[in-house]
Amino acid sequence: MNAVDLGVNLFVALFALLDPIGNVPIFAAATAGASLRQRITVSAMICGFAAVFLGFFFFTGLGLLQFFGISLAAFRIAGGILLLLLGLDMAREDFLKIFADADAVTDAKDVRGYAKRRFKRLIVPFAIPLMIGPGAISAIIINAGEAQKLGAAGTAASLTAMVAACVVTFVCFACTGPISRILGDVGMAIVVRVLGLILCALAIQFIIAGLGEAIPGMFSIGVTAPYPAGGH
Repeated sequence: MNAVDLGVNLFVALFALLDPIGNVPIFAAATAGASLRQRITVSAMICGFAAVFLGFFFFTGLGLLQFFGISLAAFRIAGGILLLLLGLDMAREDFLKIFADADAVTDAKDVRGYAKRRFKRLIVPFAIPLMIGPGAISAIIINAGEAQKLGAAGTAASLTAMVAACVVTFVCFACTGPISRILGDVGMAIVVRVLGLILCALAIQFIIAGLGEAIPGMFSIGVTAPYPAGGH
């Protein structure tokens, strides 16, 4: 695999794992009533944080896990449990209300102050672990190992892919105004509940994959990898 292929593969993986399109309804609810400038500023802060966080794990992720004696399997299981709890909240409760901000309209001119408040509120659980979950971090750590084999070109390609994925996410979030108007409160609530169900299933898959890696033979291949590449 050359550097270009490595970068393209990482971009595709991060786009799927960050899921900017699927997370648009939640971001729209979190910035309901905000002006375009406020929404763009919040989006820029979140996506900038995502880029820095992913870059941090690219350079230090494997070393951190080794330093604390944490296996990648244990990391997947722990992340899966966290995602499961978040998915249950999304599917069973009025999840969108926890992101509501009654001051969005009154602070229409205070772009920076509003953006800082929203950013602090959205770091957890929106940025982490909803956007940057165990899947994204695992993908970054695995990619870092491959990039080392390719030297500077591999590192450059991987960093470019991370930045590109965050830029695409920024664009999606910045354009949530029309989407929130089309879906309305009821539509966004329905989408979030469906996403919660999907997130629960994804969390269970992370846990199964982690257990399967930690305890070989515990599950069949069809459970830990139900859709292998090229399979049917």
